[in-house]
This record gives sequence, structure tokens and C-alpha cells, in this order.
Amino acid sequence: MTTDSVAVRKPPLYGLRVLDLTRLLPGALCTQHLADMGADVIKVEDTGQGDYARSMRGYFRLVNRNKRSMRIDLKHEQGRAIFFRLLGTADALFEGFRPGVVQRLGIDYETVSAINPAIVYCSLSGYGQDGPYRLKAGHDLNYCSEIGVTDQTGEADGDPVVPNFQIADMIGGTLASAMGILAALVDVQRSGQGRYVDVAMADCTLAHSIMPMMDFNETGRGTGRGRSFLSGGLPWYSIYRTRDDKYMALGALEQKFWQAFCETVDRPDWIDKQSADEQTLEAIRGELATLFNSQPQQYWVDRFRDVDCCLSPVIAQDQVVRHEQFRARRMVIDRKGYLEYGFPLKISDFEFAVNREPPEHGQHTGEILTELGYAAENIEAARAAGII
Repeated sequence: MTTDSVAVRKPPLYGLRVLDLTRLLPGALCTQHLADMGADVIKVEDTGQGDYARSMRGYFRLVNRNKRSMRIDLKHEQGRAIFFRLLGTADALFEGFRPGVVQRLGIDYETVSAINPAIVYCSLSGYGQDGPYRLKAGHDLNYCSEIGVTDQTGEADGDPVVPNFQIADMIGGTLASAMGILAALVDVQRSGQGRYVDVAMADCTLAHSIMPMMDFNETGRGTGRGRSFLSGGLPWYSIYRTRDDKYMALGALEQKFWQAFCETVDRPDWIDKQSADEQTLEAIRGELATLFNSQPQQYWVDRFRDVDCCLSPVIAQDQVVRHEQFRARRMVIDRKGYLEYGFPLKISDFEFAVNREPPEHGQHTGEILTELGYAAENIEAARAAGII
């Protein structure tokens, strides 16, 4: 790959226009991923508050780069007329209102697809567009709790815990929506016909809860918190406290990794115990806890530096942002003293760049309307009337 070849190729999603009507985290991060890959993402915000996340500037900045913003009052007839004209130039529309809201605004899929039959229309909600929970309010914690994730998160015999990573928002919202939108766009290229994509964060997270379903199929009831295959039930796949009250994560599932670990800590008697009974496994767990607690975290990092056995330190955020691996992969970027995560995919002949700062509310309204052919005097008149 040469520098010249990178320069002449457009970004993967160059030429695609996505109208983003979502607010807050899952939708915003999804469209930031699309924008990072070259899509022209336009945040369509109301003339009042706009995206709720604007009140949290640090958070808003992390999920809205490379986008443009325009203000439109969709409750106003002329505002909808402007929006419909914009629709004619769009490839995808992404909304995150509660079911029924887009019908009341007059921008539902049936209306939109009549204007632009090739549009990909994605609706993101907690529980989907149908079913008894369709109108139920919720956040990440609620969705995770309804699908069993929260029940399985935490230590054995302990209470469920709230993770700092929004599992349903990110997997069920951000990534599932991106998958659905891109899949439908591929089909549009073949058929010329758009599609409607209904993304429920609860559904899409549940579909990835594979290990609990495996446990249920085998036992008829599942396993308790902290006791299943990959949630702490195995002593060689667990977290241990070190002498300085830090932690090490041992993930030596495969025999070769477990053997390498056992040999390094001079416990060859543990090597053939991966099929032992539960009592033996609990004894090994206790011995591992004692072993790790005998030395500080850095001791274990140094001792296993050249041993390939899936042993890692549990590190804090201030260490993550300085991590040599993630810095090398440009996953942590410093923009004028403000740290952000980089775009996670590495695609040939494409180099991620921040070309636009997160937009101010309605910053690009005039620019976009000019592109649509509106005259300056008409734009000013609409602005004066509060339509934009």
C-alpha cells in the first residue's frame, strides 16, 4: 500500500447521506462510526433543546465528531416541507423516538418511503415497534435486567452489579443499528428498493447472550451469578486480588495456556485438573487467591511478561489512555489536550481523520439549505419565523 493509493481512494462510505434524528448515546455513536467512515451525517435537531446530550459537553464531544447539524421544526408544515426536500437527497434516516412519535410528526416510514423509495429507515427503541413493552420507558440497566444480563453480572453469592459499560446501548443499540443500516444499504444497491429496520436494544443484546442460553439448555435453569462457564465459575478464568489491592485477570481456558501458567508458578500438580470435580476446583481457586495475594500486581506483570498464558493486569482508566497497544493502534487520540477514542476499524486505503468538530446546534442549517437550492432570503425568512 502506498501513500498515493490512500490519497486517491475515497472513504468507504463516501457519498452516502444519513439523516440522524436520534438523541443521546446509542444513536449518536452509531452515526459517528458512519461519519468516521465518510458518510455525510446530518443531525436533524428541533429548534428548541436539540440533542439532550448537548447539556453534557464532554459526553457530546465524544460521540458527535465528523457530523453536521441543522435545526428544523418538524411540527411546522413548512419545516416538514424542508425536511421532505432533504429526504430526497438522503440514503438513510435514523430515528430513536418512542413508537408512534414519527407517525404524529408525519415522518413515518410509509410517508418517507413514498417520497424516497430507496431510503433505508432505521428505528431504534428499547423494546421494538411492537409487543407489550413497545411503549415502556427504559435505559441500558433496564434492558440488561429484563434479558438476564444483570442477574448474571457480579460475584457468586453477591449482589448484581451495575457495569460501567452500557452493554445494551452499545451492542443492542450502536452496533446493531450500524449492522442493520449497512445491510439494508447493500441491498438498495442491488434492488433499488429501501427497507425498514426495527432495532430493539433488548432484542439485539439478548441475541448475543450466548453462554447463558447454553447453560439453560444444559441444566434447564441456567447457573447462578458468578458460577457459569465464563462468569467466574472456573478458577482459571477469574479475577484475583493482589497484595497491593489491585487485581489480575486469568483467562487460561485452553490447556496450553493453563499449563504454561502452572509451570511458571511451579505448580505442575494443577496442570491435569481442568476436568476435576467441583470440590477440587474450589480448592484450586482458594490456592490461586492466596498465591496472587502474596505479591503486588507489578510482580505478576513482570513475572509473566514473556509467558503466553492469558494473564493480564486489571488496569484503571488513567492507565488505559496511556496503554502502549492502544496508542500504537491510534485508539486513544489527543486533540488539543482532550482525549478521544479513535475509529476502531482499520480498513485498507483508508485513514481515519477528524474532519469536523462536533457541531453547534444548527450550525450547518444555512449551508445545507443552500445545497438544497434555497435562496438566502428564503433561508432568513424561515429562520426569522422559527422554522429553522
